[in-house]
Amino acid sequence: MSFIFQNARILNPLEHLDATGSIKVANDGTIETVVFGNEDVPVSPDDRILDLGGQILAPGLFDMHCHFREPGQEYKETLESGSKAAVAGGFTGVALMPNTRPVIDSPLGVAYIRHHSTMLPVDLEVIGAMTEGSKGEHLAPFGKFRSYGVTAVSDDGSAIQNSQIMRLAFEYASNFDLLIIQHCEEKSLTEKAVMNEGLFSTKLGLKGIPDVSEAITLSRDLLLMHYLEQHKLHAPLKRPRYHVAHISTKAALDLVRKAKQDGLQVTCEVTPHHFTLTDEDLFHADRKGNYIMKPPLSSVENREALLEALEDGTIDAIATDHAPHASHEKECPADQAAFGIIGLETSLGLTITELVEKKVITISRAIELMSVNPRKILNLKPIRFTPGEQANFSIIDPEAVWTVTSSSLQSKSSNTPFLNRSLKGKATGIFHKGNLHETELLQK
Repeated sequence: MSFIFQNARILNPLEHLDATGSIKVANDGTIETVVFGNEDVPVSPDDRILDLGGQILAPGLFDMHCHFREPGQEYKETLESGSKAAVAGGFTGVALMPNTRPVIDSPLGVAYIRHHSTMLPVDLEVIGAMTEGSKGEHLAPFGKFRSYGVTAVSDDGSAIQNSQIMRLAFEYASNFDLLIIQHCEEKSLTEKAVMNEGLFSTKLGLKGIPDVSEAITLSRDLLLMHYLEQHKLHAPLKRPRYHVAHISTKAALDLVRKAKQDGLQVTCEVTPHHFTLTDEDLFHADRKGNYIMKPPLSSVENREALLEALEDGTIDAIATDHAPHASHEKECPADQAAFGIIGLETSLGLTITELVEKKVITISRAIELMSVNPRKILNLKPIRFTPGEQANFSIIDPEAVWTVTSSSLQSKSSNTPFLNRSLKGKATGIFHKGNLHETELLQK
């Protein structure tokens, strides 16, 4: 059986494509025909026709920053439940951070994820640890990671504090063309702190995280990149590539802008919760645990800087930092709550509601930030809408209005500050690995 997606808004920023048309996918999952306008697609009796009614057919969304907790904390999330959440959010692929138990600091962990993901509906890319156990002391085996198809390394959640180790990480990663993803945090400033340092942390009596913590670590790393590029002491095969995870402050954004102007290979991502919420939202919240994350929700000024950076192109990707936790780890005093929230199922709706509807960015730019750029940053194969290519689609209804409820979530966890919030824009299905996965909206 072939699938025919007709009356679709075919949108692929990579190919500068935005037109009404139809795409026919053969039974082996390859694109057979692409037509535009009112041109007809050849139909066989056993073909399944899906009239999208103007919904967007986009290259499959990709989240480059996720935590699925397996192995080690399957009570929070598993590869299977995380994949269901990804499908519900419209994602056809995600990249998993290595801070599982045990940490993915060897090819054995990579092999475990690959083995257990073969039958899942989405692609699971593995990000290897930068150091053994993510302790920041001894580098992980980057060369072996590369031979297992890993394209990036990170000690996410635990920035390397030792500058010599960080320098070696840059040099070692460059030799294997591995992307370094850094969680920028100067730990001496953040110990036992739980939220942004400012008026609201003072009012709540909670120890605050000064927002300069992010920029201090980022500045150190960029200075090392400058030094290594200028001196080329060990002549790496490739130039260092560096990605700032969940950027959240104006000071850090200014550093990224300057680094890009200087020609450094630097990219950054933002999460929907950071461009939507501030520390004032945490102050007024009843269930404060669902507003505790790192980096913390920051000031209005920093949120405005993120919106400006999305508008001017400084920010390269939107990523969820999907971080499931059990209810007992969040329904507790704020200073005891685990850091992080889930985000796969709300990311698209928040992006359309907070950015597209408010004309910060266009829907085409949103697809670029959530699909095209994450794959490009991670050196993954791009998605093209041309005959012979494997079909990899997200189906999006930008006009759908829906409410986030705990009962509707596919993740094992429901730790999100967006419960009961009304959003505009939702994925109605994905097509990937030769299979169509529909939501109720598409089935109607």
